[in-house]
Amino acid sequence: MGQIENPGAERPVRKGRLLAVTRTGTVRGVEGLLIRVEVDLQRADQSSFRTVGLPDAVIREAQLRVKAALRNSGFHIPPGHVVVNLAPAGVRKEGAGFDLAVALGILAATGVVSRHRLADTLLLGELALDGSLRPVPGGLPIAWEAAAAGMRAAIVHPENAAEAAMASGIRVYPAVSLHAAADLLAVEQRPPPFRPAAERQAVSRTGVDLAQVRGQPRARRALEIAAAGAHNLLFTGPPGSGKTLLVGILPDLLPGLLPEQAMDVARIRSAIGQPLSGPPRRPPFRAPHHTISYAGMAGGGPGPRPGEVTLAHHGVLFLDELPEFQRSVLECLRQPLESGDIHVGRVRHSVRFPASFQLVAAMNPCPCGFHGEGGRPCRCPPAFVARYRSRISGPLLDRVDIHLAVRPVTSGDVLGPATAETTATVRERVRLARRASAERFGAAKTPRLLSIAEVKEASASGPFRSLVSWAMDGLGMSARGVTRAFRVARTIADLAGSGRIEPLHFEEALQFRATADLSEPEPVGRPRRASRAPTTGGEA
Repeated sequence: MGQIENPGAERPVRKGRLLAVTRTGTVRGVEGLLIRVEVDLQRADQSSFRTVGLPDAVIREAQLRVKAALRNSGFHIPPGHVVVNLAPAGVRKEGAGFDLAVALGILAATGVVSRHRLADTLLLGELALDGSLRPVPGGLPIAWEAAAAGMRAAIVHPENAAEAAMASGIRVYPAVSLHAAADLLAVEQRPPPFRPAAERQAVSRTGVDLAQVRGQPRARRALEIAAAGAHNLLFTGPPGSGKTLLVGILPDLLPGLLPEQAMDVARIRSAIGQPLSGPPRRPPFRAPHHTISYAGMAGGGPGPRPGEVTLAHHGVLFLDELPEFQRSVLECLRQPLESGDIHVGRVRHSVRFPASFQLVAAMNPCPCGFHGEGGRPCRCPPAFVARYRSRISGPLLDRVDIHLAVRPVTSGDVLGPATAETTATVRERVRLARRASAERFGAAKTPRLLSIAEVKEASASGPFRSLVSWAMDGLGMSARGVTRAFRVARTIADLAGSGRIEPLHFEEALQFRATADLSEPEPVGRPRRASRAPTTGGEA
């Protein structure tokens, strides 16, 4: 019987066969995935090039780009059979970011580049035929994953350098070409790593100050509460009443992102290829058109790619003309509004996308826009109004914390003196309310995210019993609606500097829930079965 070889022993490479290993990465959803690139080069009279490991068409075409880039960069590659394996082999690979790793792997296999320098270096970039390097999406999540795996350096295109440098623990070296990348691996003393430039001061998104908006005191109040507690908000009103203008000011009222939130937003933007010069300071504000598809909103595609609910993570998703969106598109919002994430399933795998966003929407009360306003006659038959409002399901409306009917601006509002508060004044109150909430629940938690257990104790106390009974039995409010009303009341209390929720705070919160039923063609703002909250002063 023959002896069995030691399976752990390293076997010598056969004469004429050269092997090198480099490391690159790709993006799955919004997370980075490290890829081990194994290059096997067998010298022969004829040449061939094959890539294995579930590559897509873009990666299979890399052989032509890599060969031309090597030749036009002045590198001589002896003829032979080249096999490139992308590990793990069972994961589908997509994109052109593997080009640099494959080219440098071939150079390492032929001895042009030192192999030991490649062991802890991430290589990321697409090659042009002349050997120049091009940026690729996903620089930050891939570099983040590489740093977590213990890799100490990364060579990327200059446009990917700023985002890759956000990953702590990894030194980033920009390279404009294949030749420049090879030189970085050849020198004993590398140049200083890339340092991102100083962040630019954020400016107003719309350039409109809150003091310039005339009238609408209730809408201003709703906007302030929504900003302080990150509450979902729905404005209903006729055209020209200022709904879209008010929502456009909302990002200027919001505080800046926390460091952890900024990194989450940066990874998402990097995964879809948005350029980054540093960690974003302000929450994202997404306003997709009402013709958006289901995949565009929830995420999808071959990748799949993140949708608008993920791009609005830690920020605001604004849906103008809410009933004009496809019903299926609106219904996909229900899960992320509750759980803060969304799952996109495919045959081979499923991807979880983060989707904790603040939903803000605006709509007309009817197709013509003037139903129940009294200023101009409505031309819509009752059946049209009912059909228009039924496009928004009750479960989705129940997840909106603040409902407000925005009335038309009068001539007195336009011609009268400007007495409204400025954006800076309101933003300071929002900041103080957020700070009070952070001291109570934690920096990353807002009243909108409070659990049922955290508000149950307050709702069961004596002063609130009659209010809860009136809301559920008189207004037909659901248990979820009452819970959301208490969350809004918690924000109102924080804005008032109160350590506990008072009945007055809960009454105001209930007023913002009284217009939640849009199924009947009645004037917006009219309660369904009760018109007045019970008096609680004696019980308080």
